[in-house]
Amino acid sequence: MSIFVSYFGVSSMSNTHINKPVIGITVGDLNSIGTELVIKTFADNRMLEFCTPVIFASNKTINFYRKLMNESNFNYQSLKELNRLNHKQVNVYNCWEEEVQITPGVLNETGGKYAARSLAAAIQCLKDGVIQGLVTAPIHKKNIQTANFSYTGHTPYLRDAFNAKDVLMFMTTDNMRVGLLTEHVPVAEVAKYVTKENILAKLTLMKDSLVKDFGIDKPRIAVLGLNPHAGDEGLIGDEEIKYITPAVNQAKASGILAFGPYSADAFFARSMYLQFDGVLAMYHDQGLIPFKSLASGEGINYTAGLPIVRTSPDHGTAFDIAGKNLADAASFRQAIFSCLDILEKRQTYEENTRNPLKKMELASE
Repeated sequence: MSIFVSYFGVSSMSNTHINKPVIGITVGDLNSIGTELVIKTFADNRMLEFCTPVIFASNKTINFYRKLMNESNFNYQSLKELNRLNHKQVNVYNCWEEEVQITPGVLNETGGKYAARSLAAAIQCLKDGVIQGLVTAPIHKKNIQTANFSYTGHTPYLRDAFNAKDVLMFMTTDNMRVGLLTEHVPVAEVAKYVTKENILAKLTLMKDSLVKDFGIDKPRIAVLGLNPHAGDEGLIGDEEIKYITPAVNQAKASGILAFGPYSADAFFARSMYLQFDGVLAMYHDQGLIPFKSLASGEGINYTAGLPIVRTSPDHGTAFDIAGKNLADAASFRQAIFSCLDILEKRQTYEENTRNPLKKMELASE
């Protein structure tokens, strides 16, 4: 659990208000629950003890939802220039000035257009070093295509935006971390991506992230099979024999503590995930159905492999409850804490590895 959640009765943080990270917040689809989540989260002023939030939206968007929710505890400073941040208040950076018709719960071009604009502005600020981390509210993957957004989600978009060789969609909660070999790929096409090279690449990404972003020195990683019962020794598919087992063996030879392949149903049913620091699932639902069932609404989505830190809640746009003030902000709030934790872990890792020889000399004195 995050060290930053002192007021949830977990632990304390002695260094509040000093060097607080500036965290960018995108609002996602304007007609979804995204802006509601942001307002609910930062209506609790204690959040400002841990970070300086910058919301990429417009005053009119924020005011629309604040009035709809009758939320009097949410206050903010409006910005047109990011060199005037108020570190004791929520900051709203106006990405657009025009009047926008917001229709909660309605899937239309407007929602996708301004979701893309919010995200693009936040990405530029990350590149410019104005913000240190990013938390993204949900987008509708089909709807945002109307804004010339030619990606299946945040993860591949961020990969290209930061010229990353590869990234890993990494779902995390207190006692479980599940990464995906394939993300938003039709089930009929999953098998063609199950190759030795792809598995090794994701295992390497996961191992590096567990070390640098989560502070685990020697992470143990479980690899799931593709087929029922992990193929039953080739009786129900041979991908385990041809690709997954050889990838696990090669990973071990390279120093990665990888194990498997495991049959996915028994693996989660028997709580075997508790024995590992990370789990590599072969496809979206294989990993996310058990993760979301077990994470109890406090799981988050992290994009590993980027030079920046980006997290998001582990749920979607929820148009069915948008505008009704019913959205649960637990996952969004946890995404902020996780972003802060990972930033801190990265800083610690960099400090510990900056000059290891000097540290060894000091330790031996």
